Amino acid sequence: MSDNNQLDYQLNYQLNYQNGFGNEHETEALTGALPRGQFNPQKAPMGLYAEQFSTTAFTAPRHQNRRTWMYRIRPSVAQGNYTALVSGHIRSAPITEMVTPPDLLRWNPLSFSDKPLDFINSLTTIAANGSVQTQTGSAIHIYTANSNMENRFFCNADGEILIVPQEGALLARTELGLLHIHPGEILIIPRGIKFQIQLPAGKARGYVCENYGSPFELPERGPVGANGFANDRDFQYPVAHFEDIDDEFELITKFNGNLFSCALNHSPLDVVAWVGNSAPYKYDLSTFNVINSVSFDHPDPSIFTVLTSRSDTTGIANIDFVIFPPRWVVAENTFRPPYFHRNIMSEFMGLIHGTYDAKEEGFVPGGFSLHNCMSPHGPETAVYEKASKANLKPERYKDTLAFMFESRFIYSPTRFALESDTRQKDYIHCWQGLKKQFKDA
Repeated sequence: MSDNNQLDYQLNYQLNYQNGFGNEHETEALTGALPRGQFNPQKAPMGLYAEQFSTTAFTAPRHQNRRTWMYRIRPSVAQGNYTALVSGHIRSAPITEMVTPPDLLRWNPLSFSDKPLDFINSLTTIAANGSVQTQTGSAIHIYTANSNMENRFFCNADGEILIVPQEGALLARTELGLLHIHPGEILIIPRGIKFQIQLPAGKARGYVCENYGSPFELPERGPVGANGFANDRDFQYPVAHFEDIDDEFELITKFNGNLFSCALNHSPLDVVAWVGNSAPYKYDLSTFNVINSVSFDHPDPSIFTVLTSRSDTTGIANIDFVIFPPRWVVAENTFRPPYFHRNIMSEFMGLIHGTYDAKEEGFVPGGFSLHNCMSPHGPETAVYEKASKANLKPERYKDTLAFMFESRFIYSPTRFALESDTRQKDYIHCWQGLKKQFKDA
């Protein structure tokens, strides 16, 4: 495409998202590229190759089955042999390089490097659980990128990728189209999709959850009914976009916990049309419809679940993606910050912007914390004293957007995370001021 056509496409693309979580979509960049009535005709239109992309088993129940038919200039098998790469700071589960402590852990933001690092080179693993080989659990990474991915693409065969930008926008160029993502939005890329990340603002930092388990889906609403939480229509999928470029490219693939590189003689973003329900998508977190208490008591944080990855045990997730967005708090005679608790789930938290109501000091945007299974936690001393004495009235939490990756499996931190200068060794001290207040009536 010419630069003018590319600009026209991007402007047009902004008006032509396909909406609806998990729906079957069909889109073509050129009229007539998408076959009608048959997914795999003897000869696909325009001399294209038909290729099915599946992210669930062929025989998965219909409502869980995810697959997409791509109609592309060259099939994906047109590539060279792989060679192993050094993985840098990227790790996969199980992590055995350090003993996992039950301590409460918190880190300051990772800084940007003076060296040019693209999205892949900048990935640093903080913790992981489960196992890549058994397809359970997840890994959590931080990216601090300051350069575009040039003539290189990435494919993760180990897991689905959930990207949570904290600073700087991203342009994700994927096999199935383009997606622009800003802080306050999230991007999900299915396991196995090839993509490239560019940085419109020159640098970007954020969080990545690599989901080894079942694909993310919307949680059930239960008694809430037909509306509320994340609504299907607010999820946005790309329209077809392709490039027909013969040149030297590199494809980096993460497979079984390791990185490999192979050569391509063409751009892999050559899908001219596609139809299906397994594709990258984005979601604006401001469209999440918060359900909260309007009488008394503090509901469990599960009311803030945006997406869930199921495990083999009903009600206990492989991963829940939970947010704490701007909202009204009106509960009467109630301690409003998150209560003190111990939990069978392990909690990794990050802060996109503002202040988190349970941690007003020390937990800053770009930072993160890890509270593993049964580790006691809750509001710091100053927050407890302030909230327990507050004159309660309806209050709007405005400048805040925090999130949590919550898992049934214990997160094992990497050596980098435990030995990093960004780790707050004095984190436990924020609770040391909690005093005995018991009075024998």
